[in-house]
Amino acid sequence: MGKVRPDIIKRTCRELIHRFPEVFTTDFETNKKLLPKYTSILSKKVRNRIAGYIVSLLNLKNKEISISD
Repeated sequence: MGKVRPDIIKRTCRELIHRFPEVFTTDFETNKKLLPKYTSILSKKVRNRIAGYIVSLLNLKNKEISISD
């Protein structure tokens, strides 16, 4: 079974990746520091969950690209 994440976190991550495709990386710490510039998230827990899910989405995207090559 996969990890359960609320829809708000998934939706926010997808929107951030869509709006700023070149900003976020597959490094959790970097994404964690970049999030306050692009969002108004006050909660540390939510910020960390969004940063982690962005990493997961980008890893999946990179994996799909490498498979198709």
